[in-house]
Amino acid sequence: MKYVDEFRDHDAAQRLAERIAAEADPARAYGFMEFCGGHTHAIARYGVASLLPANVRLIHGPGCPVCVLPIGRVDQAIALALEHGAILCSYGDTLRVPASGGLSLLKAKARGGDIRMVYSAADALKVARQNPAREVVFFAIGFETTTPPTALVIRQAAAEGLANFSVLCCHVLTPAAIRHVLDSPEVADWGTLPLDGFIGPAHVSIVIGSAPYEPFAATYRKPVVIAGFEPLDVMQAVLMLLRQVNEGRAEVENEFLRAVGRGGNPAAIAAMAEVFEHRESFEWRGLGTVPDSALRIRPAYAAFDAERRFDLHYRPVPDHKQCECGAILRGLKTPTDCKLFGSVCTPDNATGSCMVSSEGACAAHYAYGRFRITPEAPAALPLKGATPAAGQSPSAASA
Repeated sequence: MKYVDEFRDHDAAQRLAERIAAEADPARAYGFMEFCGGHTHAIARYGVASLLPANVRLIHGPGCPVCVLPIGRVDQAIALALEHGAILCSYGDTLRVPASGGLSLLKAKARGGDIRMVYSAADALKVARQNPAREVVFFAIGFETTTPPTALVIRQAAAEGLANFSVLCCHVLTPAAIRHVLDSPEVADWGTLPLDGFIGPAHVSIVIGSAPYEPFAATYRKPVVIAGFEPLDVMQAVLMLLRQVNEGRAEVENEFLRAVGRGGNPAAIAAMAEVFEHRESFEWRGLGTVPDSALRIRPAYAAFDAERRFDLHYRPVPDHKQCECGAILRGLKTPTDCKLFGSVCTPDNATGSCMVSSEGACAAHYAYGRFRITPEAPAALPLKGATPAAGQSPSAASA
């Protein structure tokens, strides 16, 4: 297949759904966690879950970088703008993440903070060049997908001698989070979260390759299938996982062969290794403190480390008591299990981070959820080739 429409073909999806239903053992249940917000978004948008048999369940994981950003890190970014007078540059998704005291970066901007949305790390570097008399800080978040660009701008700033530029580094690591989920009591001890395998992330895997997932298959006996973001990618990955479970295999398979190799991108990996080193621990929203799960800037580039430059100290802050983002990120609950979902908590007035990011599970369910069809929450988009019958909603046609 060469064109995106081919990965959204309704007839092909129906054939895959029939194959999955035929091969799923009716005597058992299957639980597969998608570890990427892009997959969560695609599953909700195209109604993939409704095409699967009832005993095949897709479980949302902590694969949204904005969602796992703890309140204390957002507080640090706000302090840089309001207390230190820095120009804070941030990706758009982080602007509305709830912080302490009812604040967010957007609300801090309304209070006078010089907070600017950028589309790339290079944009933040440009702001620093244009404002030599001001401190400019890039609020760097994300998994391995967005880490190489941050490494490159730090190297470039060092080469140019940009003394007014620094980075608040909050980059986190996918393999550590998967390991933390597998080691959690819900999975390892209590069995309240039965996981049979993982749909591996796409963009992250383009950078790091498929090799880092091999220990999970070998040690934990959990299959991993790396998948693209289109609905047929996800459904093919489910079929591949189903077959591994039925056959008693636990391997790393790559459905996303058109973009992912075993070794990843060597240049990107080298840039990350040069600029960053592992933190001993890092707090994730919903997961708590996870060892060896994030990156910090190496001493060789300490001049560009905002935590060192501004002597920032991290202070953990608990989430809203009624917000279920933590349980949703761990796969224990779904967005509709939260009392705040769709009423108090909406994309325009988010209580938790899962509703803020377009990759968040709550935002995906709100935008495309089949539990309701309103102007604010349209139905899931039909796959290409689906034609609604008379009186049938577009989402029902895709099923």
